[in-house]
Amino acid sequence: MSEVYRLATVEDVERLVYVTYEAYVTIRELDLKWPAAHADYALIEDNILKNECYVLEVDGEIKATVTLNKGNEIKFITDLPFVMWFAVDPACQATGIGGKLLTWVEETIIRDKLGAPAVTLATAEKHPWLLPMYERKGYARIKAFDSGKGDGVMHLLRKVVNPEAFEIYLQEQEQQIENEEKDNHTVSQ
Repeated sequence: MSEVYRLATVEDVERLVYVTYEAYVTIRELDLKWPAAHADYALIEDNILKNECYVLEVDGEIKATVTLNKGNEIKFITDLPFVMWFAVDPACQATGIGGKLLTWVEETIIRDKLGAPAVTLATAEKHPWLLPMYERKGYARIKAFDSGKGDGVMHLLRKVVNPEAFEIYLQEQEQQIENEEKDNHTVSQ
C-alpha cells in the first residue's frame, strides 16, 4: 500500500467534491451550515486556490483531506493556525487514514514547517461524535461560542504540537495582555 501526502491541485477537485460531500452527510442531516457540507466544484476549487488543502492518497486515490486556512476569519479569536474541511472517504472511515493525515499536517506542516506551537479547529457541540473524536486526538476545548448561523454552540479546540514553543507563546500572550492593559490605563488617565 503506497501513501502520498501532498497539497491538492485543481486537478483533484472532482475527487475532493466526492470525498467531502460524502463525508459530510451527518453535518447535512444535523442542518449545520458548514460550507464543506455543501461543497461543490466551485467551492472546492476556491478552497484549493485560497488555502492549503492537503490530501492523503492511498494507492493513487485520494482518501482523506484537511485544509489549513490561510484567511483571517478567526484571527479575532486566535492567531494560531486553523484547520478545517477535514474529510475522509466513507469507505475508509474508522481505518485510521484520516488520523494519519491530520497527524501529518499537525507535525510536518504546523509544527515543523510553520514553527507554530499549536493548531486549532472548530466543531459543533450538537454533532454526536466530533467533539469526543478530536478530544481523543489531543485537542482541548478553549472557547465556546455561537456563530449566529444556526449551528448552536460551537467549540474552538486547540492541540499543542510543540510544548516548549507553546510555553513561550503563552508567556508572549500574557506580556501582550499586560502591555495592552498598561496602554489602556495610560490612555484613561
